[in-house]
Amino acid sequence: MSFFQIYLQAFVVIMIFMTTLWIISVILKNAGIVDIFWGPGFILAAGFYFINTYGLELRKIVLLTMVVIWGLRLSVYIAWRNRGKGEDFRYRQFRKTYGEQRYWWISFFQVFLLQGILMWLISVTLLGAQYDGNDKELGILDLAGMLLWITGLTFEAGGDLQMARFKADPVNKGKVLNRGFWRYTRHPNYFGDSCVWWGYGFICLAAGSYLPALGSVLMTALIIKVSGVAMLEKTLKKDKPEYYEYIKNTSAFFPWFPKHRDSL
Repeated sequence: MSFFQIYLQAFVVIMIFMTTLWIISVILKNAGIVDIFWGPGFILAAGFYFINTYGLELRKIVLLTMVVIWGLRLSVYIAWRNRGKGEDFRYRQFRKTYGEQRYWWISFFQVFLLQGILMWLISVTLLGAQYDGNDKELGILDLAGMLLWITGLTFEAGGDLQMARFKADPVNKGKVLNRGFWRYTRHPNYFGDSCVWWGYGFICLAAGSYLPALGSVLMTALIIKVSGVAMLEKTLKKDKPEYYEYIKNTSAFFPWFPKHRDSL
């Protein structure tokens, strides 16, 4: 099959996946389950591309393994973090805005369908990395991608673990974490997520597939400008007065040393 045939078929697969999740969310009365399946959605896409592209090259196996590890880790962490908490505040707010009766249909388009489309657009990087480059051995760009992925997963998983431990201590309620990875960047988990996707992007480039690598650019833009850094900072500025001082001293995204030593 051609690149575009595989990619269009993946759109159908992802839409079926997201529609099924939406039906389950209606039954459970919890649209927040969509967050748990963001990572597995990319595993589904990467696996679909793996099956429908030629050969069993090492690059394909390495990429799929990386996506599976990243996706499962993210899914398990979000499920664990959300246990017993009910629906996320974002979706509760949507429910209040649109009303209980209208919300479920609106959630299909505003939450599940939208995330499915974004997942499909971003996943083009995973297809590009597996469709091309069958005659190319692993090279320096592949190695750079793997190193970026390892760095990203370390920051993402490490940042999540440090934050979970911080929140588990009642003494820290209302305080701002500024130790560990959080000493060098206000968003180590989002920085790590971006690095992970640039890791996939470099492997895509190594395969000789250039335009599909733009999926990594789209993911980074969403993380920084839309659903990640921008949204979270708006909430934290409102809920935690100490966060303003943290902003003054700590890099927003890329890790760097704090501006003032007394902030450590």
